[in-house]
Amino acid sequence: MASVNRWLRPEVYPLFAAVGVAVGICGLQLVRNICINPEVRVTKENRTAGVLENFSEGEKYAEHLLRKYIRNKSSEIMPSINSFFADPDRS
Repeated sequence: MASVNRWLRPEVYPLFAAVGVAVGICGLQLVRNICINPEVRVTKENRTAGVLENFSEGEKYAEHLLRKYIRNKSSEIMPSINSFFADPDRS
């Protein structure tokens, strides 16, 4: 019982959460690659096809919804605060 209390203190919960999120993201990426990546072929029938010149399927895989959503967004975290402090015209 003493060893359980050593590891399950409330201070360790954020670490468990961060590691859990990281493992979840890695797992989702692995499943995404296995299921819809045009270069990954799991079944024997698909592996015998060799190298395919299927550019539309590759573009569909690369241009996923998240990439389309953030394409025209600003790369700043807080653009209004950044422009407030960086814009010399404001007084």
